[in-house]
Amino acid sequence: MAAFSRAKHRWKRDNLFRVLTRNLTGKYDYDLVVIGGGSGGLACSKEAALVGQKVAVLDYVEPSVKGTKWGLGGTCVNVGCIPKKLMHQAALLGTAVKDAKKYGWQIPEPIFHDWYISFFLFSRSAGLLLPSNERKEEMIGNLHQNHIYLLIATGGRPKYPTNIPGAMEHGITSDDIFWLRKSPGKTIIVLNSSDVALECAGFLTGIGLDTTVMVRSIALRGFDQQMAVLVTDYMEAYGTKFAWKCIPKKVEKLTSGALQVTWMEINTSKEYQDTYDCILWAVGRAPETKLLGLDKLGVQINKETGKIIVRPDESTSVPNIYAFGDIAEGRPELTPTAIKAGKLLAHRLAGRSSELMNYHSVATTVFTPLEYGCVGLSEEEAEKRHGKDGIEVYHAFYKPLEFTVAERDAGQCYLKVVCEREGDQKILGLHFTGPNAGELMQGFALSLKCGATYSHLLQTVGIHPTCAEEVIKVNITKRSGLDATVTGC
Repeated sequence: MAAFSRAKHRWKRDNLFRVLTRNLTGKYDYDLVVIGGGSGGLACSKEAALVGQKVAVLDYVEPSVKGTKWGLGGTCVNVGCIPKKLMHQAALLGTAVKDAKKYGWQIPEPIFHDWYISFFLFSRSAGLLLPSNERKEEMIGNLHQNHIYLLIATGGRPKYPTNIPGAMEHGITSDDIFWLRKSPGKTIIVLNSSDVALECAGFLTGIGLDTTVMVRSIALRGFDQQMAVLVTDYMEAYGTKFAWKCIPKKVEKLTSGALQVTWMEINTSKEYQDTYDCILWAVGRAPETKLLGLDKLGVQINKETGKIIVRPDESTSVPNIYAFGDIAEGRPELTPTAIKAGKLLAHRLAGRSSELMNYHSVATTVFTPLEYGCVGLSEEEAEKRHGKDGIEVYHAFYKPLEFTVAERDAGQCYLKVVCEREGDQKILGLHFTGPNAGELMQGFALSLKCGATYSHLLQTVGIHPTCAEEVIKVNITKRSGLDATVTGC
């Protein structure tokens, strides 16, 4: 596999076209060219190389508005999943230090978080996650149609609001927050239902920063809304401030250097102002398609979303061009799905397999202070598909053992299992808020792939004492109206 790039300037198009055309022997230099060096693109290219394909990876990262840039690895490694989880862990450690006193540890005061140390350690960790035995240069891929396979996996980038004065001039996005060399200080995060926004707010609060989240409508759109409320309720108790049903109007920089943000409450039209050190926009992501010249090739794009329309096998409207990951219309914007889809595509193109990616019942976790993990349908979606009388919801409020000694409030620690009401009660969705939700949910995701039923839960012996055992013990239905609070062991 070959990876191409340039550090400071782009190659001319002629150079790229030469990559995609025949050499003097009449053969193509590569069997497959991947546009995009993120998690999905790299996974696909490496898998293709393993099955004997000659592969080129074309990657270029346009610096953010604030000048943030990075190399191979894409969003996940550089400005997404990995730094987010590391900062989430930093925040959890801060909470653990406070809990430790209740467990008998003598800890001198005061304790505080050093942002620069986190930045330094993260930048080292990001580099360790990338292949070290590959030649890495950067370039933009501009598609030139040939008979080799072209795979588009360019992902997306955060958007700025276009109708708010000062938004772009004074704000940052998730592309920048993890690469700041000094603490962002007092921060306001403007979200459009984004899980990333809540995750950033959670770790900023957790490391001791004054943090506010401005929400236009609801949090965690697309997720189970009962669970979303539990997540934000816990965050408010944790110290994160929320400005509900509000929209920003303008951002101004004062002579002191502080940012003055003006916003309006939607229901009353009343305006408010406050000053912050940082404003982070989390108002959605835009697919990276503009620089690829797709219109010249006839690749069909959803004009509303800008994403590439794909078939179940990731193929586009042009025979030899494929797209997968965040760039593809209707696909979950999750790193593991892009990785899995890329690997399967590599095998299909090499003639090794006909297996398609199964995008149903993909588990995920929101790494907020109280983690939320889920797999399958939300209660709302299950009700829409099967009817209110066609589903049964088993649920429980529980208290993690770790919370007892620390005297932490467990009012939002909750789980529910959404099942078909009749027959074997096949599990349609499973939702959990609590510690280590991602670790817990991965195992249950496997069970749903295998067609797990409520009976299977009852037949399973729990591991004691764990939060996970509460899932297999759940026996109270919402329909019954009984108190779902777990008591005793």
